[in-house]
This record gives sequence, C-alpha cells and structure tokens, in this order.
Amino acid sequence: MFKKVIYVFVFMFVSVSLAQNYTKHTVAEGETISKIALLYKVTPYEIYKLNPDSQNGVKPNSVLLIPNGKTKSIIKASETKPVVAAPTDTKPIVEKTKEVKITEPKPVTTKPKADKPVVTTLTHTVKSGDNLYNLAKQYKVSVADLEKNNPSIKDGGLQLGQKLIIKKGVTPAKTEIKKPVIITHEVLAKETKYGIATKYGVSVEELEKQNPEIIESLPIGYQLKIDTSKKSATTPKTIVPKEIVVESKPKEKPVALFDYTVKAGETFYSLSRLFGLSQEKLTELNPELVNGVKDGMILKVPANISFTKETKSNFIDLTKSIVNQEKKNLVLLLPFNIAKIEKDSLNSIANKLKEDKFLNMTLDFYSGALMAIDSAKVLGLNIDVSIYDSEETKTSTNAVSILQDKVPFPHAIIGPFYQSNVEKVAEALETKNIPVISPLSKEVDKSFKNLYTSMPTGNPQKKAMFDYMNSKNGNIIAIIEPKKSEIKQYIQSNYSDTKIVNLNEKVGFVADSIKMHFVKDKMNFVVMESEKVGTIFTTINTMKSAMTDYQVQLVILEPNETLEYEEIALNNLTKLKLTYPSLTRENESPEATVFERNFRKKNKVLPNQYAVRGFDVTFDTMLRLSQAQSFEETIKNTATEQIESKFDYASKVSGGYANNGVYILYYDTDLTIKQAQ
Repeated sequence: MFKKVIYVFVFMFVSVSLAQNYTKHTVAEGETISKIALLYKVTPYEIYKLNPDSQNGVKPNSVLLIPNGKTKSIIKASETKPVVAAPTDTKPIVEKTKEVKITEPKPVTTKPKADKPVVTTLTHTVKSGDNLYNLAKQYKVSVADLEKNNPSIKDGGLQLGQKLIIKKGVTPAKTEIKKPVIITHEVLAKETKYGIATKYGVSVEELEKQNPEIIESLPIGYQLKIDTSKKSATTPKTIVPKEIVVESKPKEKPVALFDYTVKAGETFYSLSRLFGLSQEKLTELNPELVNGVKDGMILKVPANISFTKETKSNFIDLTKSIVNQEKKNLVLLLPFNIAKIEKDSLNSIANKLKEDKFLNMTLDFYSGALMAIDSAKVLGLNIDVSIYDSEETKTSTNAVSILQDKVPFPHAIIGPFYQSNVEKVAEALETKNIPVISPLSKEVDKSFKNLYTSMPTGNPQKKAMFDYMNSKNGNIIAIIEPKKSEIKQYIQSNYSDTKIVNLNEKVGFVADSIKMHFVKDKMNFVVMESEKVGTIFTTINTMKSAMTDYQVQLVILEPNETLEYEEIALNNLTKLKLTYPSLTRENESPEATVFERNFRKKNKVLPNQYAVRGFDVTFDTMLRLSQAQSFEETIKNTATEQIESKFDYASKVSGGYANNGVYILYYDTDLTIKQAQ
C-alpha cells in the first residue's frame, strides 16, 4: 500500500498551466510550425507544448491544438530546462533534445556602394607561440582564409620557420550609413546565449538587455529580437556552465578537518592515493610529514572527502533480488513551500509557475518520484511512501519538526534539497542510523554516518577518466593552462606518467610540443585543459594532422563551453572522438524508452533532467530497502544503474557515503554521444 501525504493544492497548480483555451488547426500542404505560429500570432514553442509530436514535423491533414494568442503560456521547467541557482560548482548534465530546423531572416544593412577592394599579399614566418587564431587576429583575416591560402596547414599544422601567405583586402574608407537592423531569432534546442550572441556579433549582456525575459533561462521557441547595430567591441563573455543543483555556492568556508590514524604499512604515496590528495597538500595540512610517515601518527585530512576505491565494474539489477519481509517506510521531503503560495490568487499562482524556477524544479523532481512509486507498485514492493512539504529556504526548514510530530518510523529519507537542511535532518537521526539521502546537492559541509550524498563530486570524475585511459593502456598527454594549477597538481600527484605540456600565458605553444610526446601502437590521449581558442585550434589541428601516423583521442576533464565557439567545427570534435566524464548517460535501452513513453503519457511532456533524477534516486532507494541486506550493506556491496544515473558509493573518512558513479562519454562520428566501454 502506498500512502502519498501531499497537499491537493499542488495538483491545482499543475492544472492551471493546462487550462488554456485553444483552437484546432488542420495542417495544409506545405505548412510548417513557423508559418502556423505566425498565422495565429503565437510562438512555435507554444505549439510544441500542446503538441509534443510536432517537434518531429507535421503532416498535411494532421490536427494541431493552437493556444489562444492572447493567453500567455505557463512555462514549465520540464519544457524549458531552467537552470536553478545552486550551492556548488558543478558541471552540465546533457539532456537529449530534438532540434527543429527553422529558417531565420538574414540581417540586412544599408551601405553606400563601396569601391573595389585592393588585395595586399604579405608573408609571415612562423615562430614559437604562433597559432592560427592569433595570426588571424594579428592580420585581421579569418582562419578560413589562412587555411585557404596555405593548404599545408590543414594536413601538417603550423611548423616553425614555415612561410605563410597572408592576403588582405583593403577597401577605401567610406562613411557607412548605420540603421538599426532588428533580427528575429527563434531559439532552437541546444542553443546557448553565448552561441546566439556570437552569431550576431553582440555581447551576452546586450542580448539580455534587449530581451530581459531570457536573463533567467532561454526557452526553446522563444522569439528573440536582436538589434545587430549594437555590435560588441569585444568577444561575448563566456557563460559559466551549470548543472543539476539547487542554490548558488555560498562564500567559501574553512574546510572542516578529520583526524586519521596512520595504519601499519601505509606510506606517503598510499595515503595520497587513499585520500585523493597530492603529497604537497597532505604536507601542507600536516607539516610533521616532512620527517616521514610513522605508524600511529594522527593526520589532518578534509572531512568531506571519500576514500578512493576501485569503481565496481559490475552493476547489479536489484529487481532480481527483491525480498518483501517487513513493510518499509520511505519519506520524501520536497520544498513545495505551499504556505507561501496558499495566500496567492490563481493569477499569481500561474505567474509563480512561470517564474519560480525552484518550484518548477521541485514539481519536476516530484513527477519523476511518482513514476518511481508507480514502478514499485508494479514490482509489488512492500513500501509505504509519504511525501511532505519541507518548507525550506537556503538556511531553514521545518523538516525536523515534521519528522518528530507526524511521521511513522522511516527506514530511509530522501531530501530536503538544500545541503544545509539535509545535514540538519541527518544530524537529528544519526543516533538511529536512519539513512538520509541528499538528492541534488554536491556541497558538503558536515558529515554524518547516516548521510548519503548521491551527486558525485569533482575528483571522482577525474579519477574515472584517468582509470578509463589507463585501462586502454593509453599514452596520456596533458595540455594545461597556468590558471588550472589545481588540475595540474592533481595529475602530477596521482598520475605521474602523464606528459605535461606547459603553456606560457603570453606565448602559448606550437604543434611540436604535443607531437614530441606521441608514441606508435598506443592510443594517445590528449587531455586539453584550456579555454583559449588559439590553444584549442592548435591542439585540434595538430591531432588531426597526426591521425595518419598515430592513434589520437581528445579528452576534457571538465565542461568547456569554448568548444561551442562557431569556428571550432563539430566534425573535428567527432573525428577526434572528444571524450569526457559525465554524471549522466545517454540511455536508449528498452527500459528508458518505456519510462520516457509512460512519463510523456502521464504528464504530456518529455521528462527533463530533474524528473529523471527524481525517478532514479527514488527508485534506487526503494529497491535497496527491499533487499535481504540492510540499506547500508547494499550501499557498501552493490553498484546500480537507473535511467540516467549510476550509484556506486564509497565511505567518507569522517563518516557517511559519497556516490562515485561516473560515466565516460564520447562524440561519435555519426554525431551522437555514446558511452565508452
């Protein structure tokens, strides 16, 4: 029997967004979504919302539901994938999105008739530090022109002493008549503010200034109005990538330390590997280590790190070992914050659903959790599920009082969302050893033996990537810019066989700096930790030119939005099979397809990352509660996979557990993202 204790009011909120007036339209021959949207004075996005199948195209005589043009749509997180402020530095979670190709109007400028340009030919001798991007900038030509006039660049890259031909067209100065040129751009799936701003030559700030509605999110189908006369004098700023998190990172706090007693046989090197810390960092925390490691000495180590361990290669399907002996109680503490909404009118509730990203994220997570509960019913799991409003902010929650006053003895708790509130609940229940699962946050301040952090952190992702490269007996080369000193230190401390290509802040590097490290008969993994366009150009071109003689593969350890720069061709990244660690996977299994179909049938939209996360965390918890072993024993002994997430926990030095489940993904030549084996 499944008991869902939740306010009916929540369902009223959701129904508000579906109660729009609409008109039926029969598609005529040659009509497209864009044309139909213009006809009814609505956006394509609003049509897709009511007709999800139309994202795959429309056929003549098919019937579409068209919203009333005077009614504003309720934008839901499940449709727009909003980015919610969060308590941690994180990395993006990739979500499958179908792109709709729409022809956009081209910008038109009015100029007096120009004189015929005069072509000037120059020569340049390649010197140390030169790269295509910097040369193009220096001579005010495009990279494409440099490659066109110097075909050998594409095959061999830049070589020291090489003579390059530079052709420049100089047009006599004319006074240009500038007129405001307003371009309408419809936001497509996977587009970013940075990419759109770059395309039209404006800054991200200017794009947001002209379209204030996109400051918080960039909805698919939104019609941007862009005045291209407001050209940016500088490159648009890079957008910091975000991921599935719930609050902006607070000011850095002093790191809590934990006392660790050195065991017999442990060495400086083994301790460094155990904690995932460099020997320099260990010595900084424990100056007495300069005299060597001694049995029984007490070391100070960060309390929030987990013991490193070998990632489990086999994943267990817990649906095959269900044991329903004692009925279990599962509690979900989700931040609906209903008390703040009950005072609002229906109109203000509708506006809140449109504007409150945190509430939208909560509802999406909740919808995924309900799907998990339905799946558990099908399996016949003997679990009661209670869902309560945690009424939380970044610093407060009523979750502890709810657990004290209303809830039967819980065998596990999921939530609250904010890490500080999860820790309050874990602290209150630590003596009873009731598992408390943190579903979204990666920010960890305090540790408790009953606290389970389900979101992997930074070092496990790096470790998973290096474990993969070493499992392939790869030759690893790392290109690291100076500001990424922490990554360099991590690599040198833990993977000393890696060849480091040091970058000079001003000069950069040349192709030979990479080529000198390539070896035959091995996969040469090039780890590129730089966001500079010039460095990326040189790395890619060098690797492409080496493909006839060497096996090469491009790797990044962290999301790098510079790779979305228009001049960095996607086909180059697929040729080099760009590989990276990820918290989620692309899952096209029959189980994932069934989940997506059932979710869409029930909610009228495709699940976004928050909905999938709600399903994964809830279903995994319910299955672990239904085993012959205790919940904690399943955590120690069993790694699992759900729709998009992997759950492979390791114990933390100060108590509790942290998820180390990470996927290795790569760009394949068929333009899909695949999981590396």
